[in-house]
Amino acid sequence: MNVRLVQFARKTSRPRDAYFFTRYRRARMQSYVLLTDRLQFRLFAETDAPFFLELLNDPAWLRFIGDRGVRTLEDARGYVERGRAMCHRLGFGLWLVERRGDGSAIGICGLIKRDSLADVDVGFAFLPAYRGQGYAGEAAAATLKYGRDVIGLRRIVAITSPDNEASAALLAKLGMTLEERRCLAGEARESLVFGWDEPRVVAPQEA
Repeated sequence: MNVRLVQFARKTSRPRDAYFFTRYRRARMQSYVLLTDRLQFRLFAETDAPFFLELLNDPAWLRFIGDRGVRTLEDARGYVERGRAMCHRLGFGLWLVERRGDGSAIGICGLIKRDSLADVDVGFAFLPAYRGQGYAGEAAAATLKYGRDVIGLRRIVAITSPDNEASAALLAKLGMTLEERRCLAGEARESLVFGWDEPRVVAPQEA
């Protein structure tokens, strides 16, 4: 799988400097963060509210991620604004994932900094029609690469529901290791916590 940044000048200790990328598409300015073979990632937009209303009320989202109380388009617009605020504040966050062939919005993927976790975690969710086609794995792999190569993260974690076997299998396939099972702050149910650490470079011993 090829992963390409639309525009990137240098690795920096300030993620925000490395974050904003732009290109023209269909005669209007559109902001893209990553391109893979089949996918393109961009910031949330207010016009995405109908998409989020559908995604956040999908039975799998409610079962494995939780009820975010999004019931109306106004609620969905609030979710969009909170997602955009994280990106502008931290230089990373969740991005909307589109299919490159037709521009269809199919899911979300990105990096999240939660108060309940010491480390940044990778998260993803896709509409039912686009599951089982490798999109989640392609998106998550690109996001992990972005976290390592652009932001410079040396450790990234992920959380999933204990009964979400597909998500757990995907995280393991991406090279993440199951580390613990615990309740996060503010959560009533347990989560599985997976982790990836940058391999340590061992200096050769002096002769």
